Order: sequence, then structure tokens, then C-alpha cells
Amino acid sequence: MTKKIKIFDVILVILFIVMCFIIIIPIWKILVDSVDLKTAYGMRLFPQRFGWDGYRSVFTNPTLYRPLMISFLTTIAGTFCGLTLSTLGGYVLIQKDMPGKNLMSGFLLFTMIFNGGMIPTFLVLRAIGLTNTLAVVILLPAISVYNLVLMRNFFEGIPESLFEAAEIDGASPMKIFFTIVLPLSKAALASIGLFYAVSYWNDYTNYRLYIQKSSLYNFQMKLRNIMQGSDLPQSLGSATENTVKSACIIIALLPFMILYPFLQKYFVKGVNIGAVKE
Repeated sequence: MTKKIKIFDVILVILFIVMCFIIIIPIWKILVDSVDLKTAYGMRLFPQRFGWDGYRSVFTNPTLYRPLMISFLTTIAGTFCGLTLSTLGGYVLIQKDMPGKNLMSGFLLFTMIFNGGMIPTFLVLRAIGLTNTLAVVILLPAISVYNLVLMRNFFEGIPESLFEAAEIDGASPMKIFFTIVLPLSKAALASIGLFYAVSYWNDYTNYRLYIQKSSLYNFQMKLRNIMQGSDLPQSLGSATENTVKSACIIIALLPFMILYPFLQKYFVKGVNIGAVKE
């Protein structure tokens, strides 16, 4: 028996194909321009003069290489700090016998709705000496109540019998955390870690607000200046200005284009389990 094709399904397939083209065509244009050493405008399917000088310019020019390394450093360090705070905070909030747990949870949820504001935050960070340092762009985004709540919800889905069995065997709370909770939380760690990594890699606002030294700018800040034409890098070999710009854009996109397919299954599972409780 043949399955009847519904008009709605056909429309969905057509819309999906159109959306894929809308997304892929700009990326393909930038990719072609990044390896095309001949200056030209408009859409081309293939480069007229192929070469890697645009990418070589990024990795050999200190004005481009340094911001790229800062982006990698802050993304790795910030993701580690964020996951550490989220997992430890979520684990603390599922302890039933902890005094003041409900009050602490209320304070944390309150900060998701209300905060001191941009100017008071800047004044506090400047008073404690964090402005114009990489510490401010690492530590400030690491404190995310939303991610902490997601992690707590995921921990609450772990069977309580596992905790009770470990306590009977004499395991301490921290041993339970490292030997039971973390190994069972790979999906949540992958999804929330991806949240943090994307946030740190694409961070522009915190650098704009709290850092005035151009030597501490990340790759996104540098890319913004390049696209505005205020800080054009020196090209290498036969690379044109347009080639270097396009190579910078591809490098900014590439890490998560490579990483996301490997984390997709954990990402979907982690968000579903962490955000929806039965």
C-alpha cells in the first residue's frame, strides 16, 4: 500500500529547501571569496584564482593572530569556569538537607528577572580592578543562573536510589558528585558547555563595555573593525583585502561548524532532559 503524499508535507519540504539555500548561499560566497586571489564583486560559484594566502595572512599577521588566540583562550577558560560553577551550584541546590536551600534558590531566580544594570555593574567591576583584563570577560559570563537551573533540573532527574546506595557505602558528597553525578551528566555537560562556548566565542558586548585596550580585543572585535574598514590588516602574498576579510569570517564560523555535528545528539538530549521535568 503506497503512502499518500500530503500537500502540507510537500510545502514543508519546499520551505526547508528554500531555507537551506538562503543559509548556504551567503556562506558559499564568503568561502569562495576567501580562497579567490582575484578581486571581484558579485556571486561566483568557484574561485577564479585559487590560493590560501588569505588564511596565511590571518595566521601569520600578529594583528590577526593575537585576537584569534585570545578568543580560543577565553572560550576554553570561560567554558571550563562556567561548567564548574553550573555543575557545583546545581549539585548544591539538589541537597535536600541543606539549610536555606529554598531561600538561595529564590535569590538566584530573582537575579534572572532583576539586576543592578549596566552602569552599576561597570562601576563594581572597575572598583575591584577587573576592567581592562581578560578576567572580566571570562568570569562575568560564567555566572549564568539559567544554565545553573538547567543543570539542577538535570541532576534532579538522576534516580535518588543511586545517591542513597552511595551514602550507604560511605561515599562523601564530593565523591558522589565525581563518581556518579558527572558520569551520568554527559548530555547536560555537552549541551550547556556548547551554550557557554558559543557565548564566549561570539562575545562582543563585554569586550566593548569593559575593555579599552585594543591589545586585549578578541577575534570578534577585530573582525568588526575590519568589516567597518577602520582596522584593515596587511595581506600576505597575492591575497587581496576582500580575500583576507572573507578568510576572517570563515575562521570565525569554522570552529562550531566542525564541533556542532559531534555534539548534536548530546545537545538535543541535554536540553530536553534539563528543561522538561516529568
